[in-house]
Amino acid sequence: MSYYSSGRTSSLPPAIKTLLIINIAVNVAQHVIPGLTNWGALHYWSSNAFHPHQIITMMFLHDTSGIWHLAFNMLALWMFGSVLENFWGTKRFFNFYMICGIGASLITLLSVPFSASQFATHHTEFLDQYNTMQVIEGYKEQYSALGASGAIMGVSAAFAYLFPNTELYIYAVLPIKAKYAIPLYVLYDLISGLGIGIQGDNVAHFAHLGGALIGFLIVLYWNKTNRKNFY
Repeated sequence: MSYYSSGRTSSLPPAIKTLLIINIAVNVAQHVIPGLTNWGALHYWSSNAFHPHQIITMMFLHDTSGIWHLAFNMLALWMFGSVLENFWGTKRFFNFYMICGIGASLITLLSVPFSASQFATHHTEFLDQYNTMQVIEGYKEQYSALGASGAIMGVSAAFAYLFPNTELYIYAVLPIKAKYAIPLYVLYDLISGLGIGIQGDNVAHFAHLGGALIGFLIVLYWNKTNRKNFY
């Protein structure tokens, strides 16, 4: 299957516009509807707070303690997603985005036991009151994740694959090609997710990795007869 251009280009194509509106509206709702964040955030499946809808709803919720989580995600969605939607068309882009987000949620759930073990290993202060298994089970019960980052990492991975030589500007100053910038960010998530980096940074690194992996595999499959896009 080869890629195509939809024939129409827009700086704010329909799916991107809709996703931006939904994410911003939901974030506003999180501030005014008690319990909405806990209801929609992704909890581990053994937790009493887990519900199946969270696999989808988590990607439309963001941290309410500040605006930066939402702002950075929406900026990245617009930057990379607009190009992909104009290239693929609205339906294909939206399906891709949702698959990446759901895949990120599932991989996040699979990663929780490992993260719980890492938490118990690095936070030995809890072992004064609880044994290791109690700490691990407590982590699983309290765990929650939210944000569009997983889906957006899938979008970013696809962008880096299809438009590898596009220059991105780090801190609006340092130019670096997408084929280097996105993999470096993925590498950072891998190092941090494995517990080699900073502990307790409150970032769902495995959601990022899951979204990037799903996005890359999809775009690789779709593009298997059109290898020239990689170069």
